[in-house]
Amino acid sequence: MAIRNIVQFGDDVLKKECRPVEKFDRKLHQLLDDMQDTLYEANGAGLAAPQVGILRQVCIVDVGEGPIELVNPEIIATEGEQSGPEGCLSLPNEWGMVTRPMKVTVRAQNRKGKWFEMSGEELLARAFCHEIDHLHGTVFTDVAGRMLSREEIASYKLNQ
Repeated sequence: MAIRNIVQFGDDVLKKECRPVEKFDRKLHQLLDDMQDTLYEANGAGLAAPQVGILRQVCIVDVGEGPIELVNPEIIATEGEQSGPEGCLSLPNEWGMVTRPMKVTVRAQNRKGKWFEMSGEELLARAFCHEIDHLHGTVFTDVAGRMLSREEIASYKLNQ
């Protein structure tokens, strides 16, 4: 396992559509293991393959309940709405106000290719949407209602 470099905003790879995963092999397992290590090293809630320079439909999410690996994910249902600050490992120290569904159900494959469905609410729903957006070339700044000022970021972090 290894820590990979996180691609920074401005790199074209973040704006490209990812290809589906077709081979569920050791190479995919290595990518998922490396992404998990990279996510934890960066202290993030999610990481998508294009953020480590790989144009494949792979992401990992962990909002404090353990890692969730999503291969070829798609959002199949949403409910409600939430708005709040959102950031990204590819845009350090930048935050924006983003409206997302309150509840999201995803359909994805695991590292062995088996299909599953999973629902998440609040932060998990936000993380699913954010990471799946990455797989389609969308970054949070594309969907943010507005970016937050340095003062707003500091105030929000103090209130956590």
